Amino acid sequence: MTATAETKQPGRVARGALEWLRDNLFSPWYNAVITVVLGAVLFVVLRGIFNWVLYGARWEVVLVNLRLFAVGPYPSEALWRVWLAVGIVAALGGLSWGAWGGRNLAPTVVAGVLALIVAVLPLSLNVKGPMLASFVVFIVGHIVSMGRTRLQRPLVWAWLLSFFVVVFLLKGFGEGPPLPSVPTSRWGGLMLTILLAVVAIVASFPLGVLLALGRRSELPVVKLFSIVYIETIRGVPLVTVLWTAAIILPLFLPEGLRIDNLIRAMVGMTLFSAAYLAENVRGGLQGVPRGQYEAAHALGFNYYQTMRYIILPQALRAVIPAIVGQFIGLFKDTTLVAIVGLLELLGIALSVIAQPEFIGLQREVFVFIAAIYWVFTYAMSSASRRLEARLGLGTR
Repeated sequence: MTATAETKQPGRVARGALEWLRDNLFSPWYNAVITVVLGAVLFVVLRGIFNWVLYGARWEVVLVNLRLFAVGPYPSEALWRVWLAVGIVAALGGLSWGAWGGRNLAPTVVAGVLALIVAVLPLSLNVKGPMLASFVVFIVGHIVSMGRTRLQRPLVWAWLLSFFVVVFLLKGFGEGPPLPSVPTSRWGGLMLTILLAVVAIVASFPLGVLLALGRRSELPVVKLFSIVYIETIRGVPLVTVLWTAAIILPLFLPEGLRIDNLIRAMVGMTLFSAAYLAENVRGGLQGVPRGQYEAAHALGFNYYQTMRYIILPQALRAVIPAIVGQFIGLFKDTTLVAIVGLLELLGIALSVIAQPEFIGLQREVFVFIAAIYWVFTYAMSSASRRLEARLGLGTR
């Protein structure tokens, strides 16, 4: 028999909302009791939260200190440099989302909604104007680049170049115009948080991959060094690494040589993250079948070609969730640099609630910065899920 009948998945039974509620929330009787009790608790809690957010909270503590939350004590006369850096990142972000995201208009819609929210907020014109301009630049870049995959490679190089351009803009040089130097001690707020996270994430990734490969190396010296480094760093908390970089390291430097406190914090976070990332990558490497190595050798690939074209793409693809989870944790761990004197977002929040006119407004301030951290971590998680879907991770 050569029948080629087309197989179809059984269709889902259409049921009304009342039937779904009865089957899932009110059957049997004890589920109904639980549903009613939890519903009453949620109603009371959510009503209290919404009443506080809309009527009880004093959000002027956020609006008045918005510039402080954004850039910390960065000089007011040099804020145009920060907004120019934001514009560069917004343009590259819009172009990249269009080039990699296809013809999905969701980012443009979200950016438009955020622009409308900013437009109605009672902000000063010197803050509202640049923010609206950044959203417009993002939207235009996204629309222009939608579906243009040939822009992907140039955009990668543009992102690498933009980092040095942004740092040059923020730091400046010399004492006079056009870009007078701004010491890193006056960098702060969300700007410093993002800078610390980006540097630590980008720098720790290649270092972690090299350490993972070194731990599996057949060279005894390389393998021993990698093992000792990974196990030593993973055996101490990040706070210890930051204190070592900020306080103990200068004791061993030659007299007259001083490394900037921000650079020391960046190096400490990078070295710490690299050790954990190395173990994640090593787990991916161990999951690659031995036959992949043998097939590569049979094709005449050397070690470098085998790792670049065969092994690492499979290993990194398998550990994307673990790597992104670590990067999210690293972004939140930037709050720890406050203990070494850097005024990132949490440090600024602590200084704001210490202002005499805002005593007792801790809830408003911490809810605000918690929302900021949630937005950035959710964006990273969402980007991870999109990448997993494009690579077919978890599907057969």
